Amino acid sequence: MKQLSVILLLFLFFSCNRYTTKTMPHGMYLAQLKVNAQENLPFNFEVTSDTSIKIFNAEEVILVDEITYKNDSVYIKMPVFEGYIVVKLIDNGMVGSFTNETFGTKMPFEAFYNSKERFELSEPAATDMSGIWEVVFGDDSDRNLAKGVFKQKDQKVTGTFQTKTGDYRYLEGVVDGNQLKMSTFDGAHAYLFTAIVTDSTMNGTFYSGDTWSQPFEAKRNALFELPDANALTFLKEGYERMEFSFPETDSTMVSLNDSQFKDKVVIVQIMGTWCPNCLDETKYFAEYYNNNSEKDIEFVALAFEYAKTEAKAFKSIRDLKDRTGIEYPVLLAQYGTSNKEEAQKKLPMLNHILSYPTTIFLDRTGKVRKIHTGFSGPATGKDYVDFKKEFESFIDELLAE
Repeated sequence: MKQLSVILLLFLFFSCNRYTTKTMPHGMYLAQLKVNAQENLPFNFEVTSDTSIKIFNAEEVILVDEITYKNDSVYIKMPVFEGYIVVKLIDNGMVGSFTNETFGTKMPFEAFYNSKERFELSEPAATDMSGIWEVVFGDDSDRNLAKGVFKQKDQKVTGTFQTKTGDYRYLEGVVDGNQLKMSTFDGAHAYLFTAIVTDSTMNGTFYSGDTWSQPFEAKRNALFELPDANALTFLKEGYERMEFSFPETDSTMVSLNDSQFKDKVVIVQIMGTWCPNCLDETKYFAEYYNNNSEKDIEFVALAFEYAKTEAKAFKSIRDLKDRTGIEYPVLLAQYGTSNKEEAQKKLPMLNHILSYPTTIFLDRTGKVRKIHTGFSGPATGKDYVDFKKEFESFIDELLAE
């Protein structure tokens, strides 16, 4: 009887271990998201441990450390954003799908082990993309201006497209002959740009996920600038101040009449946890706030969330605060939609909410002194540096009054 028990235990041990999920081999991978039947969106990542990877987009490195194994699948949850990847391991990599329920995205995913080149090259670059480009997205019925900012070394290209509402963050790619190919993946957005380029023109297609695409054209223009970001959003006639009262993550109500804002310069940030530009801005604001805590300045963020329930929206806010080290209050202004017209109803003193993010500067008396639409993030290079200089200089002016 004892011998039978030992045999049974050994059988159970080996049976269970036979189905234990393999862990991901450590090293570099080339990932591809299926955009359509013809196009794949590539990006690189490195498996650094069984439960962490790093995703690379130009100068950006995204640490992903919410990775779990279940049966024969690996679940990879992107930080801050709702996107996640589910894969099964195969001999030379992994295969599965990327899902972002917020944006209704589900894209086939595959990754190849020990591969590094984001795009294959077949010809020398026919041109150098470096410089400023005047860009038009869309067609005659819906045209949107943008500013292309690129740097090229040999055949590798980095940079971004800026619009009046923000930028497309860190793009990385190549010029292969006369073809431009650039991509980025951050867990919220999966962007692919392809174009035919000459020394002075560009004609191509912008793909967002697997459900949306748009043509674009561009020409070199070293002097091109977008409309002034400080002149797009403003108070309606008859208003001088902001007024609101929204719950903080602990469900206590916060308003600008609270004592913490009295006689302070106040920065009101209109944002969403789902928004990559907002994340870039939030990281900068959190760092600035923590480094200037001795000054008479306060920040407050108003979050307009996609999440369908209040509980999920608050969880998204907590996750953002944990990831970015935000010490200032983040209030839940809206959930269930990020519709800008609905958002504007919550802040009726504004002519509109054109962009997430939007930043509102209040002086010590509570008067609105400036409203900045959008954000030029770190991928924009000089414009990001200029934004920080302008931001900090204007804050110093308000503090000196």
